[in-house]
Amino acid sequence: MSAAHPGAVDLLVCTTCRRADPADPDAPRPGALLHDALAANGLPEGVRLIATDCLSNCTRGCTVALRGPGRWSYVYGNLDPAQAPLIAEGAALFRDAPGGLVPWRDRPEHFRKNCIARIPPMEAPE
Repeated sequence: MSAAHPGAVDLLVCTTCRRADPADPDAPRPGALLHDALAANGLPEGVRLIATDCLSNCTRGCTVALRGPGRWSYVYGNLDPAQAPLIAEGAALFRDAPGGLVPWRDRPEHFRKNCIARIPPMEAPE
């Protein structure tokens, strides 16, 4: 990733999502596995991967958020490590969209059906 990419954005991954087997305290958390899959799969230039603690979406599986300066932010859930390529595709679309507003029909289907929140940019007019 190039820090100079004009549309640089962050992909935050909740790494504290509930374990698939709560009885096994040594089992890796699904969100941590998702983060590892994204790191191993590689992300498009201008997309920075950030591990983060709880995004408070525990009932909707693994959760990610996309954000960037002057852009709308999005939170998506019901993800799993096998969807790393889909998440990378969605992150690239977000990076390239003016203001982060990817047309609904252009979003990966999983993103269309599992959007948890859309948050206006901090720079939004009052």
